[in-house]
Amino acid sequence: MSLREVFAFPEVVNDYAARGPAGLVVPLAGATILAPPPVQVWLAAALVVGFALRVAGGPRYSPFGRLSVHVIAPRVSSTPKLVAGAPKRFAQTIGLVMSSVALGLFLAGLSTAGAVVLGVLVAAALAEAALGFCLGCWLYAHLQRVGVVSDDSCVECADIWARPGMTARS
Repeated sequence: MSLREVFAFPEVVNDYAARGPAGLVVPLAGATILAPPPVQVWLAAALVVGFALRVAGGPRYSPFGRLSVHVIAPRVSSTPKLVAGAPKRFAQTIGLVMSSVALGLFLAGLSTAGAVVLGVLVAAALAEAALGFCLGCWLYAHLQRVGVVSDDSCVECADIWARPGMTARS
């Protein structure tokens, strides 16, 4: 198995399975915000590792990802809702960056600043888990429109509002 295969992210993912880890990130990040400083560091590190594992290989290496794919998603719907994987990986990368920044702030003794960063992360994860609105996917589509991300990297992503069941928002 090549290194590329080891770190491959699925091209298509079940949206219900992608929403599961977001739902699990919410209480973990919330607990991190509320924990005393020494515990904040360990919980923030767990968030960073979780996001890193999901960026590295989707649900393959992540405990939250595995739980979501094998337990949560099948209970939500027996019919998968397939969506493009590239924007989901981008969203996980944003989560990795944000949780890493929060960890760095906690390590520097800036607990309030770290909590604010995690608060934004909680809001984004909650929007994904509860509403099915992926902020990272939305940003990915905007980056495609301005040419930062090539259109052929994810054709479906170029206009997320064109998906069935989505309505245009101003």
